[in-house]
Amino acid sequence: MNPTEQKNVEYIEKSIALIKSFINYEETLKKLNEINLKLETPNVWDDSENAISIVTEKEHLKNTILPVDMLENKLKDLLDLIYLSESENDENFRSTLEKSLEELVTEASSLQIESILNKRHDSLNCFVEINAGAGGTEAQDWAEMLARMYSRWAEKRGYGLEITDKNDGEEAGVKSITLYIKGAKAYGWLKKESGIHRLVRISPFDSNARRHTSFASVFVVPEVNKDIEIKILDTDLRIDTYRASGAGGQHVNKTESAVRITHIPTGIVTQCQTDRSQHRNKDIAMTMLRAKLYAKKLREQEAETKASQEKTDISWGNQIRSYVLQPYQMVKDTRTGYEKGNALAVLDGDIHEFLESAIAGIE
Repeated sequence: MNPTEQKNVEYIEKSIALIKSFINYEETLKKLNEINLKLETPNVWDDSENAISIVTEKEHLKNTILPVDMLENKLKDLLDLIYLSESENDENFRSTLEKSLEELVTEASSLQIESILNKRHDSLNCFVEINAGAGGTEAQDWAEMLARMYSRWAEKRGYGLEITDKNDGEEAGVKSITLYIKGAKAYGWLKKESGIHRLVRISPFDSNARRHTSFASVFVVPEVNKDIEIKILDTDLRIDTYRASGAGGQHVNKTESAVRITHIPTGIVTQCQTDRSQHRNKDIAMTMLRAKLYAKKLREQEAETKASQEKTDISWGNQIRSYVLQPYQMVKDTRTGYEKGNALAVLDGDIHEFLESAIAGIE
């Protein structure tokens, strides 16, 4: 085995050890075995609700340990083939194995980062709220570009996507928009995206073709499932209904189907206007409120001293990432230093490397 191969093997072995420590491998395997024994008991399905809960837990545990088991088996098989190629002196076969080993290094690196997302809330779906900063049409167009970026990322991962609220700009773009993203570890992957995003470009709305700087805020909160208790008193809520905004003409909403909910003790506001049903909009707004209250609780538990994202100035000096389209192309994360030259690809949803570096660098 040459030095490069040896280095790659050592990296993969180290990654496997780290992943197992992140996911508490031995304890997780023990719990999985206990659940398998439970499911073998004759009367387990007498209580169907409890049985379904047990099966769900089994799938979660199995999906936690299966990737690292597969990685370990792939490494073992590759090592066997490498030793075999050495004895047979097959250079072409050896070259193929070297490439496979390099691919396994990439897989190990990605799995190592994903295994960090092992907190209870990391597995949840999430809401991504985007608000345009000061700057009128230019900033509103930037907010819509960000919404498209996250939508494209979600689509590439096979995640479910729904717009739960949208406030259109007067000429172009959006003043605000909320995306509901549903998929494995959606919140875990996107939780570090909360912050100010800055765009530098030649404005398509400026007849003099001058360079503009625009800002938009992103706020990511987890969807709260039934296992997480969030108490909300009816007396703490103010619920307003209004006509949803639209394109005008035959599309004008003639009923007050849009719903805005204000949580009086915290001042948190959620709203939904995308459905024709006021009842459905209210349900979505309440789900978003529970999500924001849970996110607030998480920040308090983690003793974060930084002000809530809703209160952060959407301006210079607070950005977490800069997207430069002119005079050159560059996207750079100001927290980790990670950067990418193909800004257009990033804006088309190619952001996973930024998510990985943020998780690895800030967790």
